[in-house]
Amino acid sequence: MDFADGTLDKAVMPDSLIRATVEQCGTGLVWVGGDGLIVSGNPCFAEWAGRPARGGGGAGLIGRPLLTVLDLGGWEWGAVWAALREEGPLPGAGIIRPLRAEPVPVDLHWQMLTGFPEPLAFCQMQGFEERERANAIARLQQDVLELVAAGRSLKLVLDFLCRQVETCAPEVTCSVLLLEDGTSLRHAAAPSLPSAFCASIDGVRIGPSVGSCGTAAWRNAPVEVSDIATDPLWADYRDLALSHGLAACWSHPIKGRDARVLGTFALYYREPRQATPFHRRMLEACVHLCALAIEHDRARAEINRLAFYDTLTGLPNRQLLKDRATAALALAGRTKQPVTLMFLDVDRFKTINDSLGHAAGDRMLVEVAQRLTRLFPDGDTLARLGGDEFVALLPGCDAAHASLVAERILAALSLPITIADLTLTPTASIGIAVHPDDGLDFDTLLRQADAAMYRAKQAGRNRCHFYRRDMNEQAVRRLEMEAALREALDRGDFTLHYQPQIRLETQRLHRVEALIRWTHARWGAVSPMEFIPLAEECGLVGQIDRWVLENAVAQLARWRADGLVVPGMAVNLSPERFAHGDLVEQVRHVLAVARVPPGDLTLEITERLMMIEEVSVHDTLDALSDLGVTLSIDDFGTGYSSLSYLKRFPVGELKIDRSFVKELDIDAANRPLVRAMIQIGQSLGLTVIAEGVERETQSRMLKADGCCMGQGYHYARPMPPDAFADWLHAWNARVAPDQTGCGEPECGFGL
Repeated sequence: MDFADGTLDKAVMPDSLIRATVEQCGTGLVWVGGDGLIVSGNPCFAEWAGRPARGGGGAGLIGRPLLTVLDLGGWEWGAVWAALREEGPLPGAGIIRPLRAEPVPVDLHWQMLTGFPEPLAFCQMQGFEERERANAIARLQQDVLELVAAGRSLKLVLDFLCRQVETCAPEVTCSVLLLEDGTSLRHAAAPSLPSAFCASIDGVRIGPSVGSCGTAAWRNAPVEVSDIATDPLWADYRDLALSHGLAACWSHPIKGRDARVLGTFALYYREPRQATPFHRRMLEACVHLCALAIEHDRARAEINRLAFYDTLTGLPNRQLLKDRATAALALAGRTKQPVTLMFLDVDRFKTINDSLGHAAGDRMLVEVAQRLTRLFPDGDTLARLGGDEFVALLPGCDAAHASLVAERILAALSLPITIADLTLTPTASIGIAVHPDDGLDFDTLLRQADAAMYRAKQAGRNRCHFYRRDMNEQAVRRLEMEAALREALDRGDFTLHYQPQIRLETQRLHRVEALIRWTHARWGAVSPMEFIPLAEECGLVGQIDRWVLENAVAQLARWRADGLVVPGMAVNLSPERFAHGDLVEQVRHVLAVARVPPGDLTLEITERLMMIEEVSVHDTLDALSDLGVTLSIDDFGTGYSSLSYLKRFPVGELKIDRSFVKELDIDAANRPLVRAMIQIGQSLGLTVIAEGVERETQSRMLKADGCCMGQGYHYARPMPPDAFADWLHAWNARVAPDQTGCGEPECGFGL
């Protein structure tokens, strides 16, 4: 296929009408091979390029590398070809550079063509005029927002933004700097600026006369320098800029939601000049996009930190420990190397907490963490499980070496520490389990090390103990509980309690959550945190979920039949329940039998379910949403760092985990994190509910930050059905009537 004489191969395009359209249209068309060489094109493209289809001495277009004619703003052809094959982001604009004519800015639309001996890239080009620039800015915004929503790295997003701006306005060069600690600007993205210039200004402190960017960040206001050579703001950096061909610079501060400066976005020019109106519109859009990307990245990083690291000591938490242990054990299974797990518990820590207070206890834990951290080299993992419990993962460590490590730990902890004017000497009890002798998986090793630690305490504390087979009392308990669970299902020993969810604005009831309870004849009240994970392991959770759903919906119908106004019911579902294909049909049947509208049912699922890459799970979520059931992400913030599932799946609600709320009014570091999660929910149009609200101050702070709903002991504990009915009557009597009279939620999003 070629365009010699402006025609296309008849075998490829036999229809004369289509051929004439391609030849005469004002849109440039070009076909390119995988090697980046032009295969064919239409007369419009040849005219823009200022070259004939074929020409002597290599002057023709056919066979010429596309990038010698079309400037893609720094894109390499290999990257374009890979993006076409993988359906990744592609350059949306470029500049055709003819031999002896003005450059032609064009919009680009790409497509991969198959059905030929080799695949071809097809590019459609449209002239880029002023009236189209608004559309270009809109496309830029959409492309960047999609990258942010997809969870791409901040560097990739900012680099992509700069390149696209430079493609739309080839006379500018872009730069993004981030403000660090409120004092220094660090390089974030500047794909077309000289690397030596970027390195020279990286880390510069902001001030009243620090070029355009440093001054803009200092003033918290735009700074436009039309001539670097004469402007006093550039006095200390003039030679540096001019030596790299930079003659003018307009910098704009990037501001967060709280108006705090996050960094700067700058446009550089190669000649003295001012920014055009188009540049100003584009820069305003870019500053907003940068702020969104930076705040999203920081919120995600903070959620990731809280999800995988202990907030008090900064050590990895249980989830991160388990991830690393799983990887280490998998490798050990192939290499036949030992892996040691050490479970450490601070002796008499409860006495310190009770007598000296939690602040003193926290100081003790931080000191213990710091002393332990110095003992473990890179490759080992020291984690805090919670309270005074620490666990060390030591790949490649056998029992003999573990004994030496334990001795060093006990010696390091034995040094005195002064807390609350008292000199204390910390001690610890250590339990040790070694793979593969004591277990093959993380949970087993942790259980064995925990049992060994308790044996060390029983032996007098301040010592270590290795696991022995006769210590496996928890395994016996597990077997007994599994049998008891089966009997409880057969006898109907489970009950449901109900806890209200309250609208923070009106204090009216939003709905209730059904919570399962089990009282055993010998063990008494058994926590769901203990028997639900066991039910998942032994395959009973499906039956429990089915029982809870049926009874909770039936209870909602009974309340309504008795004249009690309960707006809706929330039910928890285990991820394992989605492995069965009958969930949607069961939900539909239960609602039909009870005559409850699907919109009055909320199913609470975990972030772990969102990570299951199975089509059946995704189809089930979509089917439940199509039915009208609300899907809520329970314990939000404690699972995975990627938030892309919030866009991919039909969730309507986020429940902020109680671990973030419990110290909201005590620990000032918690509030920005909770506020970030609320803002994430709001930006995606989701309802946000906070769990674990125990004090009025927490309720007020959540309401002020835009949270819609609250749930916790501040309003009511979980109650049996009759007690809930009495509570609701009393609650309604205390709460002022809804002034709207319509009973609609006050949030206006996601409900």
